[in-house]
Order: sequence, then C-alpha cells, then structure tokens
Amino acid sequence: MTEISKYGEFGLIKHLTKDFKTANASTLKSIGDDAAVLNYGTKQTLVTTDLLLEGIHFDLTYTPLKHLGYKAAVVNFSDIYAMNGQPKQIIVGLGVSKRFAVEHLEELYSGIRLACERYGVDLVGGDTSASLTGLTISITCIGEADADKIVYRNGAKEHNLICATGNLGTAYLGLQLLEQEKEALKGITDVNPAFEGREYLLERQLKPEARRDVIAELNKLGIKPTAMMDISDGLSSELHHICSQSNVGCRIYSDKIPINYEAAVYAEELNLNIVTCALNGGEDYELLFTCDLKDYDKLLQMKDVYFIGEITKPEYGMVLVGRQSEEIQLQAQGWQSL
Repeated sequence: MTEISKYGEFGLIKHLTKDFKTANASTLKSIGDDAAVLNYGTKQTLVTTDLLLEGIHFDLTYTPLKHLGYKAAVVNFSDIYAMNGQPKQIIVGLGVSKRFAVEHLEELYSGIRLACERYGVDLVGGDTSASLTGLTISITCIGEADADKIVYRNGAKEHNLICATGNLGTAYLGLQLLEQEKEALKGITDVNPAFEGREYLLERQLKPEARRDVIAELNKLGIKPTAMMDISDGLSSELHHICSQSNVGCRIYSDKIPINYEAAVYAEELNLNIVTCALNGGEDYELLFTCDLKDYDKLLQMKDVYFIGEITKPEYGMVLVGRQSEEIQLQAQGWQSL
C-alpha cells in the first residue's frame, strides 16, 4: 500500500482527480486554482452540503469505500433535485486518519467519479486534512435552475395532493441487515454473511440513487410541485418540515405508503412494523412532494409515483389514518445525527 505522505497534499489531489472530466459548459475553471469559476448566466444557483463522519453516518466494517464515495455524492445530488434543479458541480473535503493509504482514497474517489459520470456532474475542487477520528467526508454540491421552476418546502396549500416516489423504509431495513450480520459475525475471521435474497435491501442502504428521472418526468409533463423534499430522515420528519414551513396540516393513509415486498418480509422477521420503518427509517432518498389537484390526471401518467394523502388546514394537525380507519397524530421521529 502507498503511504499518503508520498504524494503530499497537492500531489494527492492531482492524483485522485486526474481522471475527472468536465461535462458542463458552466464549468469555466475546474480544479487547480484558488477557486472554481462557474458561469450560470440567467440561471439561479443552488448550493447544498452534507457532512459524513465515520462512526456516525457510516461504518467501514460493512461499507465498501467505493460505495461510500458514490453515496456521499448522490445524496447531495438528491438535495438539488428536490429543489427541482439540476446538480452541476461538487467540491469534496476529506479528513483522513493515518490508517488510510492512497489506495483506500482511490477507492473512495472511484465511487465519487462514477456518481459524477452517471449524473453528469463535475468535480471542481476540495480540500484534505489529517484527522484523529477516522474518515470525514464533506461534499458541497452546486446546481442550477430557472428562477420560476425552483420548488421550496413552504408552498404546500390546502387540498394539495401528497405524493411519494419509490418505496420507503427499505434503506433502514438494509441497515438493520448489515448491523445484524456484523453482530452475528463478531470474532469470526472467515466471514460469510447471509445476504442471499436480500441484495435489494443492501443496495438501497449502500448505493442509493437520486430521483432525477422523476424530476425529468415532472418537467416533461409540465407539473411544478407546490412543495418538495427528498426523504433523507424519514417520511414523518419530511412531512413535518413541509407542513410547518407551509403552515398547513396533512392527512396520509398507511395503506397508501409505497412499501417493497422484500422489505416487508424482512421487517416481519425482525418483528418490526414496516409502516413505522417507512415513517421513521430515513436514507431512502425518494421524493416527497405536493401538487395542485389540477395536475392529478398528469400525475397518473407517471411511473413510481404514489398518492399517499392530502394537505389540510393547519388546525387539523398531521394525521396518519390506519388500516382500520384509526387516526394517529404523526410525530417526527426520523433519524437524528445530533
């Protein structure tokens, strides 16, 4: 293995980023100067950032570095798509302890590069530093959108439809599977985890995808959501954000929440309620959005989009209607990092 000190800070950056190619005309100056230079013309610039810390946000016992790099980039892209924008550039910051060699960072960057290539995003800069606490990844994503197309969290109105994409709770169950196998295999050197038949759960946890396909289809159909978020901390938490910022209530139905069959089976094995997993699990990176009733027929044309409820008056609160028509006040119990 190659010691990081062989390259030095700037040599390491050059080594890790030499295979990145720019894909956007708005990238006037990429890596190699004091700052990237981006030209957006009449577009609005969108900027988001995520900080991932070893032991808090990821466990390298079961997280391949290439997958980690891919996920770290994609979750930032997801935030830009959730604003109805397009991600264009990222800046990557790393804190690295002495137990990592250059080859480890090459693996991490190969995942970042794959995400950039698949989503058409440019790496335009970053920073590295020594760390005493393992691996830290900070990624800032810069995107663009027309001013009249940006969607915020605060635009939901009474009688709006509430929609969710994909399936929910699956990434959380993928994490439970990884944690369960980690515990079961403690002290065993010849590791052979029992993941057969549950690959989809693992993929949802280790290698999520941002829903750019949904954003593209919404734009194609001429639908502009009234409010939108990506589901990173659980459905209930994201609903709370939209309702509180829009000053509205909501009513969602447990039997309308999109659930994956494989996830439901595994939840039952663990004696977990799959709806609870969907409400509070997090890391699905699906989209939650509200739309005017006039868009109902257009929304019916979309694949993988589900109607889960409607926006109500704020005094009605946030209500989950169960399978027996029982009404439960929704609590924001999603994942918390602090």
